[in-house]
Amino acid sequence: MAALALACGLALPSAATPASSPAPVETLVEQAMAHYRLPGIAVGVIEDGRIVQVVTRGEQAAGLGPPVDADTLFKIASNTKAMTGAVLARLVQAGTLRWEDPVTKHLPGFRMYDPWVTANLQVRDLLIHNSGLGLGAGDLMLWPEPNRFSRQDILAGLAHLKPVGSFRADYAYDNLLYVVAGEVAAAAAGKPYATLVREEIFQPLGLTRCQVGQWSAAAVGNIARPHYRQGARNIAVDADPDTVADFPSAAAGGVRCSINDMLRWMQVLLDPAQAPGWLDAAQRRALWTAHMPMPVGQRLRDWDNTHFHAYGYGWRLSDMDGQWKVAHTGTLSGMYSSLALLPDRRTGVVILINGEGEAARTALMQALLKRYTAPQEAGDVLHYAGLLEREAAQRRSAGQVRPVLAPPVVVTPAQVGADAGVWSDPWFGRVTLCPGEGGMLWVSDKSPAMRARLVQSGGRRWLQWLALGEDAEAWLEFSGAGTQRRMQLRAIDPDIDFSYDFQDLEFRRLGDCP
Repeated sequence: MAALALACGLALPSAATPASSPAPVETLVEQAMAHYRLPGIAVGVIEDGRIVQVVTRGEQAAGLGPPVDADTLFKIASNTKAMTGAVLARLVQAGTLRWEDPVTKHLPGFRMYDPWVTANLQVRDLLIHNSGLGLGAGDLMLWPEPNRFSRQDILAGLAHLKPVGSFRADYAYDNLLYVVAGEVAAAAAGKPYATLVREEIFQPLGLTRCQVGQWSAAAVGNIARPHYRQGARNIAVDADPDTVADFPSAAAGGVRCSINDMLRWMQVLLDPAQAPGWLDAAQRRALWTAHMPMPVGQRLRDWDNTHFHAYGYGWRLSDMDGQWKVAHTGTLSGMYSSLALLPDRRTGVVILINGEGEAARTALMQALLKRYTAPQEAGDVLHYAGLLEREAAQRRSAGQVRPVLAPPVVVTPAQVGADAGVWSDPWFGRVTLCPGEGGMLWVSDKSPAMRARLVQSGGRRWLQWLALGEDAEAWLEFSGAGTQRRMQLRAIDPDIDFSYDFQDLEFRRLGDCP
């Protein structure tokens, strides 16, 4: 790939040379803030079990304040998965359920597409991404938020999602089965998932600011707002209502915590003496056992000299410069999180960002961890940012980017003809493709943010979303005839977020426009 990039004459950004001694934490955080123009950030560092650094910068809402501090709540997104795993571990420890229980023991109506998988899927399988479903299958029932899908819709939808691989054969990250895991915990314990998280984690561990389920934003306060980028500006998404509603995907990514809470959570994970009896040795070991092998990507090989990569119960496990690493990331609605532990050193780092911070969290986490795993090689944030930018340039040279489209032209009702009407997908539900706003509108019944204008350029028709970014836009395609007529969506950008699982949709026409 690098040779191809150079052969094409690309001007690749130069990466700064690693420093002879690691930069101070504050310097690294400030580099990340400046280079990536973040609205706000909170970073915490633990060494040998002790909190040694808490650094906060920026604002809860860009341009509006107040400042981010150590008690500001952030969405931790998929770092919630480790808490869901811990709730189940607590129930296993109490004898309420077993990891080997069939899911149908606790949820008799549970169904997967394949009846054999339905019968054999165990509680443990819900946590390790081995179901045979494709990457992010069914995520359009979870995001974009808010939407009108319920947990029962999600459970019912799983029966219609076709596998793309064999059960327990391959790793493919999913979110829906974590929702199922939350429902298994609730059924086994006789309490809602949110109540279990509070009783099994927040209260016994002293995570005093963390929130899940329904809670009062007005009473809690000090809440970071998510942001999206518009050119060089960070635009704050609407603030929470006074009462935040419980939402179906909570077990996959619904917890909010402060940096102080996350540091306390990490201390307990690194040192059992911090919370005697909370989780016994067998269940701690279960959480961090390599249950499902994962591919070792080229970046892990190049940056960390990684030899193994696997998924535990809500955690990614690997080796970094010969040291054991336990980690996860989280991405949700304009917020990014990253948590990494080096258990043998009782050391860890956590990063919370309230903006578009994927590259920022990657570069900053790498710079912070290298201080412990290979200090003689540790670069600063700008060094790792340069490497990421070089990767992006190589993807562009290989054509792995959204194609440049001609200016779009609105498609008229006459051009759509008989394909206008009401369509339905077995798990996503009803959509309409009907006249509106001077053209044709594609509108989802249950996902209000998925509302698009039908346009065309270069002879192809595509959906120009009215509330989503252009990176989520999709080709609209029709095939078949008569009762076999189908409508499908295909991502335009090959690097689209996998949660836009358009490939899993297959709409059939129900009738004419209302």
